[in-house]
Amino acid sequence: MPQTTSTRRGFLAGRALGGDKTHYPPGITEESLKNCSGCVECATACPSKIISIRHGIPVLDFQRGECTFCGKCADRCPERVFPTDPVSRFPHNVTIADDCLAVNFIDCQACRDACATAAIRFRPRIGGPFVPVLDADACTGCGACISVCPAEAISTKSRVFPEVADA
Repeated sequence: MPQTTSTRRGFLAGRALGGDKTHYPPGITEESLKNCSGCVECATACPSKIISIRHGIPVLDFQRGECTFCGKCADRCPERVFPTDPVSRFPHNVTIADDCLAVNFIDCQACRDACATAAIRFRPRIGGPFVPVLDADACTGCGACISVCPAEAISTKSRVFPEVADA
């Protein structure tokens, strides 16, 4: 039986011992992946180079950069994998772990600087540097903050949508 190894980066990103959080390009669903031939056209078209083909399907690696929602992957896809309407957010957002440098009294705001939607803000605290606060509604899940975090303290998590009560 092959031995599975884990890295600190993988563990913090939720990939400990094969528990990989797989993210697909914007708008792709498990159902639409059935149409994917694994042709690599989407990966070739991605200007951020964050799409790769793993086991015949397109997946994202936010450690390499961010998704700009440019739609070039969808435009190049010869199959019916991507939605026809443009997508501007993922079904996940990010979470900032306690390993964050700012949380540990080391001044860092790299995530805020990388966030185009200003979803990460910093609030002051007495006796230390400002600490990050995530505005989950503003977060598109693009991953810009993940690749720039020097502490590797940012990972993705599924969005929690409030349940709508029947009227």
